[in-house]
Amino acid sequence: MALKESIRLQKYLASCGIASRRKAEELIATGKVTVDGRTVTEMGIKIDPSEQVISCFGKPVTQKEIFVYFLLNKPRGYITTVSDPQGRPVVTSLIKNCNARLFPVGRLDFDTEGALLLTNDGQLAQKIQHPSHQTNKTYEATLKGIPDRKKLALLEKGILLEGKITAPARIRILARKNRNCLAAITIHEGRKHQVKKMFSAINHPVLDLKRTHYGKLKLGTLATGKYRQLSQIDLKKIFL
Repeated sequence: MALKESIRLQKYLASCGIASRRKAEELIATGKVTVDGRTVTEMGIKIDPSEQVISCFGKPVTQKEIFVYFLLNKPRGYITTVSDPQGRPVVTSLIKNCNARLFPVGRLDFDTEGALLLTNDGQLAQKIQHPSHQTNKTYEATLKGIPDRKKLALLEKGILLEGKITAPARIRILARKNRNCLAAITIHEGRKHQVKKMFSAINHPVLDLKRTHYGKLKLGTLATGKYRQLSQIDLKKIFL
């Protein structure tokens, strides 16, 4: 995680690809490295790359951008953007102690909660959202009423929404709640309000909506408003 903290000079040089840790120590010891214009030769000195200028052989050293990935359980009442002119809370404000310029991958409605990816990796974000990769997203929707199998089959096959047929979906009823029900729906498209519009089209509007999966990457027991950093193994699950 890109935390706001100091780092040992030789470790920083190594992370920037200047040299191995041992070679970086040799560069420091022989006076090839400066911090804010001052030559540093002692080992173990800590620096803050966000506040200080580090140079090697007279040239500034900059750290390669480190990509970070978070899975957030988005609460209701947050905007899925990095800023909001109306002053409403934004999802990026929920990720603490991270210097990276995070942005959300895709969107969730203001009143929708659940799994939301945030990263500074534009290439991965584009891959997830590009239609050619057909990245599955699974939602749990509380529906008004209980749709019969025939209506669900229409959605599974694809229906006409705003002049375009939706891609096939997978739907199953998870539970019945009095006269309403909880359904799981998996789609790979990302049209605005798509899940809500699909169920409204069969006269079973969505009362509550939560995204639970990206591919095989599960929200699991992650509490509302909490997040966890993702590993490369986690990222692979998105495309399964």
